[in-house]
Amino acid sequence: MNKMLVLNAHPDVESTTSVTLNVLESFLQRYRELVPDGEVEQLNLYRDEIPLLDHVVLAARSKSAAGQLLTPEEQAVTDRTNELLRQFKEAKNIVIAMPMHNFNIPSKLKDYMDAILIPRETYTFTHSGSVGLLKDGRTVLVIQGSGSIYTNNDWYTEVEYSHRYLRSMFTFMGFDSYEIVRAQGNAVLPKENVLEQAKQEALQAAERFAHRMSGSVTR
Repeated sequence: MNKMLVLNAHPDVESTTSVTLNVLESFLQRYRELVPDGEVEQLNLYRDEIPLLDHVVLAARSKSAAGQLLTPEEQAVTDRTNELLRQFKEAKNIVIAMPMHNFNIPSKLKDYMDAILIPRETYTFTHSGSVGLLKDGRTVLVIQGSGSIYTNNDWYTEVEYSHRYLRSMFTFMGFDSYEIVRAQGNAVLPKENVLEQAKQEALQAAERFAHRMSGSVTR
């Protein structure tokens, strides 16, 4: 299993001016140089179908658990959720590219997380608590763009919920490693400086990912 799944959570899926997506492109370009035979699959959350956790999904889950017949709409959303879950579980490495939205993750990324956080699939409950089921050396990298700076141990650090949420959920599912590359301060620092620093960090992350996937890094 050497597949990498890229989750593009930027609303402007193909933006050429987004710092987040420019850093992602630098990461992918370097990774492909190092692991030319590695499979990379990308899901564009604001373009591809991501089911909402709404009354249709809840009804489908309840009826499936009871062995009841689903409506065509319920079956369709169940099939799509199962497809997303399969794709997610098949990936050794996950890369998330996202801008920060009001101190948190974009709404479509939350919809995606709700679709893959499934009991007995990515985690389970035991008498001693929850246990992640994806404990086979998986890694997640978050590439995050933000207008402010969130690493100064001030009020902004306290309300940076996106990092806390994602790190907690991937740890909850059993991932061994969580990394973040911050392209932060775009509203208060020169954008080109922010982009260059984040790109350098992304290149280093690509080399670490490549080393894990292939066992060696080509310089």
